Amino acid sequence: MKATVRHIEGLSFLGTSESHHTLVMDVTTKTHAQSAPSPLEVMLISLGSCSAVDVVAILEKKRIAYELFEVRLDAERRAEYPRIFTSITLDYHFRGRGLAEQRKHIEDAVRLSEEKYCSVAGMLTSEVKLTWQVTIEEM
Repeated sequence: MKATVRHIEGLSFLGTSESHHTLVMDVTTKTHAQSAPSPLEVMLISLGSCSAVDVVAILEKKRIAYELFEVRLDAERRAEYPRIFTSITLDYHFRGRGLAEQRKHIEDAVRLSEEKYCSVAGMLTSEVKLTWQVTIEEM
């Protein structure tokens, strides 16, 4: 896997993947307003996306339907440099009918993603405490 990051201007950068998809990243400073997600925000979004792909695939195989699924992430960073993440909580939020009866299957899908399938989680766990929870909102 390969990628390129090109300086645009100021503190803005354009990342291009090997598959030719692009993503703009930026950071906020005292003199620069942020116009795109920061690299760490992209990493947080990558964790949520990686795990969400696994969960959706597992739930599709189990034929568990939902109206809404989103992963809400909350990260803490250490105060000193490098300001790496120290903990991340992932809330797998589902809305739909009959999901309370499917809670065990949903939690199993999340657990499999976090512990086995999600490559981003696998890379982060040596430095970051990952915790997760499942929230089910019945319709």
